[in-house]
Amino acid sequence: FPSTMRKGMAYAVAAYSLWGLVPIYWKWLQTISAVELIGHRIFWSCLALFALLALRGEWRAFQKSVRNRRAVIVYTLAALLVGANWLIYVWAVNAGFIVETSLGYFINPLVNILLGVFILGERLRRAQWMAIGLAAIGVIYLTISYGSPPWIALALASTFGLYGLVKKTAILQPLQGLALETGLLFLPAVVYLGYLESAGRGALGHVGPVTNLLLIGAGPVTTVPLIFFAAAAKRIPLSWMGLFQYIAPTIQFLLGVLVFKEAFSRTQFLGFSLVWLALIICAVEGVVVRQQLRQSRQLIAARE
Repeated sequence: FPSTMRKGMAYAVAAYSLWGLVPIYWKWLQTISAVELIGHRIFWSCLALFALLALRGEWRAFQKSVRNRRAVIVYTLAALLVGANWLIYVWAVNAGFIVETSLGYFINPLVNILLGVFILGERLRRAQWMAIGLAAIGVIYLTISYGSPPWIALALASTFGLYGLVKKTAILQPLQGLALETGLLFLPAVVYLGYLESAGRGALGHVGPVTNLLLIGAGPVTTVPLIFFAAAAKRIPLSWMGLFQYIAPTIQFLLGVLVFKEAFSRTQFLGFSLVWLALIICAVEGVVVRQQLRQSRQLIAARE
């Protein structure tokens, strides 16, 4: 592989590995409520992103984007969706549902396909319909076995899928867009954290030094993988990014079962297996189709 591609793959592995390992970080802070953790995540992430914009000389361009009405509307919706996703995820991790969060991110690519069909009017190939059908059977089976839908997984998959759909209409550079999203959530986060402090229930400054550092570190923990992701996306094809994305939920799943000893029954294994089979079909079919398209373009170019 060319050096650019190798760097891109390294960045992708780093980004998705960090996202996969992040449950460990939130577990260290499980004595603090999920809402307060999200407040700190937004606050410190926003400061980190603003500092990064200034260092890269993009601050003026960012200020100009804030005055763009369309950008504010799009990123407000994106901010609400990603904020909801963060809150559900952190709560689920600290409530002992890491395995189910991994299911949500395994399902996410299939949710993206469905959104493409129903919102963007895209057409599915036969193998894609098969994958969607298998995943649906897996979710229905888990619903019957649980006695209720795996709502954590479905909520994570749907909020992140809708977030990706909204970002398709985004007009800003990735870093500026992320800074605007967190900036729109910044004031509510400050108000909430201020309220907790005034009520004597705030954690920062009232817990041990390690916990204080971990709360502040919520910013870099959020932004560093996103920076790696952006660097990878510039260097390798999007289809490769689609394959690398399974690193994160795989690590999360293994953490939940092997490290945090969450229950994983035979019933759950069967339901998950149907989803995994659906993803394998989808991934293999996508690779085959892209190879066919590439060969077709090469033949056309050779004839010309």
